[in-house]
Amino acid sequence: MPRAQSESGDPAEIERAGRLLRAGGLVAFPTETVYGLGANALDAAAVARIYAVKGRPAASPLIVHVASVEMAQSLVAKWPEAAEHLATKFWPGPLTLVLEKRLAIAGRVSDTIPDIVTAGLGTVGLRMPAHTIALALIRAARVPLAAPSANRFSELSPTTAEHVRQGLGSEVDLIIDGGPCEVGIESTVLSLVESRPTLLRPGGISRAQLEAIVGPIATAQEVEAGAHPAPGMHRRHYSPRTNLYLVANGNLPHGLLDVPADASLGSDKGEGIYLQYRHALKQSGTNVTIRQMPLLTGDYAAALYEVLHRADEGNYNWIAIDLPPSEPEWEAVHDRLRRAATK
Repeated sequence: MPRAQSESGDPAEIERAGRLLRAGGLVAFPTETVYGLGANALDAAAVARIYAVKGRPAASPLIVHVASVEMAQSLVAKWPEAAEHLATKFWPGPLTLVLEKRLAIAGRVSDTIPDIVTAGLGTVGLRMPAHTIALALIRAARVPLAAPSANRFSELSPTTAEHVRQGLGSEVDLIIDGGPCEVGIESTVLSLVESRPTLLRPGGISRAQLEAIVGPIATAQEVEAGAHPAPGMHRRHYSPRTNLYLVANGNLPHGLLDVPADASLGSDKGEGIYLQYRHALKQSGTNVTIRQMPLLTGDYAAALYEVLHRADEGNYNWIAIDLPPSEPEWEAVHDRLRRAATK
């Protein structure tokens, strides 16, 4: 099948993308968080293509994107009061709700979420994206869309169509270009399966915002084996190709400036790049590039993946990140940085 790109997400292209999805195709599309790699969530064979293209392990479930609360309700066994309150407040938006999925009735499986989407779990993560193209695409497809980030598994998430092209290339049937993503990091994932809501992944909606609606929430433990209750829970995730170090108070790891150039990278940029928040770099090297990161949480999150993509393209020997504050509103950013720096 020839590969194509939509530059504008115009109605004709959206309709064509909808037909591709109904036929089992893969369409990369923008959301407010990151670009998603979408397939018909009710089509197990189409979803299997997502796993194959991304190199994603079967133990990592996919988030299902919907265009309405009614579509979400049709996919779950029950819609608790907490889900109603949260959806009213935050949908469309960067919040994924994990609920018990609806089981097939009398052998009818055509309108239920297959196990491949949920890593065999009896729960499903649902989200309504706050992006006009994403919502129009779901409506055109007339089915919910399983859509993880449109990148290779564990690598940097894409926040532009160009990131998708560079990462997945011709393996996607259509890329819809909707410009840069506004939020820039993935959605918050909150499980409502237990009596107490549990934060599975911090993201675009803060813990404080959630607790204002549902009260105190628990934090999930790291999963070492078996199916993960949500995506983004692997120890190493969101990672650039270049070695990344987290730096406190401007102090680089000992000996980092003495690391010889990596000829395999074709580096002509010098030693590395320092992404500064507030602390100036205390060591000096022959050629260290310094990039000032935004000071506000939302601006920082929106810029993070784009800056890391550019650092990878710059063929630096290393990336060092001056850690931002540890206040609660930075929880999602710290989660991404910690996983990105894990070796």
